[in-house]
Amino acid sequence: MYERTVKRLLDILFSALMLVVLSPVFLLVAVLIKLDSKGPVIFQQKRVGKGKTYFNIYKFRTMRTDTPSEVPTNDLHGANNYITRLGGFLRKTSLDELPQLLNILKGEMSFIGPRPALWNQYELIELRDKHGANDVLPGLSGWAQVNGRDLLSLEEEKKAEFDGVYARNISFGFDMKCLLLTFVNVIGMDGVVDGDEGKNPTDDAKTEE
Repeated sequence: MYERTVKRLLDILFSALMLVVLSPVFLLVAVLIKLDSKGPVIFQQKRVGKGKTYFNIYKFRTMRTDTPSEVPTNDLHGANNYITRLGGFLRKTSLDELPQLLNILKGEMSFIGPRPALWNQYELIELRDKHGANDVLPGLSGWAQVNGRDLLSLEEEKKAEFDGVYARNISFGFDMKCLLLTFVNVIGMDGVVDGDEGKNPTDDAKTEE
């Protein structure tokens, strides 16, 4: 009942409300991006949604237009060289994620769920199948993220396990816990890592642009 009805209604209500309330922020960020570097304001990327369907995720562009677009940032050597001056700030504050409110309103994402994998993150997708995490809507934040965010020395198996725990235990209380921890992490700017130079040599974790 909660997942099928209440959660979706809350997603619609709060994503619509936030889009209206934060519209001045959207406008300001859009202007700053255009002043900071050449290229579109919004970055789109093919991601895996519920049931392994595909959709385009929206983000404020934080990297140059010549950045390889199908490589997770944590796997991109010299990623910091591609990030724009404004982009570094947007990523650390998670303001680059705000356009995903449109994905939530459209029903492609939820506020809380497994972070949507890139279409070519085959290992992660397969592991999520094993843990049942592909059966729920992906989220703006999730249980794996609040247990590491981009400090994903979390191997793919561990990340998928966290996603599976969420998928099997979806509830209003669990969502509120994830939202609270997300807020704490964002305020503290904890766990933000860009590029493979930010990982240990044994880390295999992948994150998105």
